[in-house]
Amino acid sequence: MSSSETNGNKIGLVMEGGSMRGMFTCGVIDVFMEHGLTFDGGVGVSAGATFGANIKSHQIGRARRYNKQFCQDPRYASFHSLLLTGDLFNVDFCYRELPFEIDIWDSETFAADPMEFFVVASDVETGKPVYYRCGKGGPPDILWFRASASMPLLSRIVEIGDRRLLDGGIADSIPLRFMERTGYARNVVILTQPRKYRKKKNALMPLVRLEYGRYPNFVRSMANRHLRYNETLKYIEAQENAGAAFVIRPPESLHIGRMERDPDELERVYQIGRSTAEACIDEMIAKGFCRRYTASTA
Repeated sequence: MSSSETNGNKIGLVMEGGSMRGMFTCGVIDVFMEHGLTFDGGVGVSAGATFGANIKSHQIGRARRYNKQFCQDPRYASFHSLLLTGDLFNVDFCYRELPFEIDIWDSETFAADPMEFFVVASDVETGKPVYYRCGKGGPPDILWFRASASMPLLSRIVEIGDRRLLDGGIADSIPLRFMERTGYARNVVILTQPRKYRKKKNALMPLVRLEYGRYPNFVRSMANRHLRYNETLKYIEAQENAGAAFVIRPPESLHIGRMERDPDELERVYQIGRSTAEACIDEMIAKGFCRRYTASTA
């Protein structure tokens, strides 16, 4: 057990989702890795999980690389895939071929790094969040990444054991409170919306009720998501003001599509993440919101 665990001062990293807004997070965590910074634990939601996990596998630039390379490839994401398989992002390509054959996911480094890494999914039966601690970075963990990133109406329900799961952002979009309950007293929170953003009611609720009518708890959770999200933003700001959270957010709306096809747009958002992180990283270090990666932490 590390000294940070025994003294109750564990430092966490919380990564919001947001589909291709996640390129902002990619830029931020690449800067962290380039500066040799790490955390005792982290949690990712949706794209915050699938892209953010690269900080534990120490793969600088990997998510930037494959998103730009395959954003126009129908094997990666397409309405053809949605119609044919029920998943906008093709499951076999995204969660098997890409990480294990094309742009190799370093599961060995992921497993060896002591950083705890959690993902969040939403249970469609209960409408509540499910938090899963990843282990060795193999196919069982990849399945949880998929569940966390499976957007309602655009993805099939993912079955893991006796659970039926979809996008973690529905039930807990920014799981700061989860990290605090887990023992992380100080947390860096990466948001993908600017400071003044507030979520509005879901305009697609009629379709949601039609598609998921068998799951009333999930429908209710989706209907109330904007209320929970906006309350969470208030809580995050309070923790930020109290010195318990260090928040990194884009300076303005990123204006990027959910299924962005233009690699230059992906690069634009990635670079905003980099510049935002570079502008605040000295303050983050000075305030003790990270640790230096050394051989002893490997």
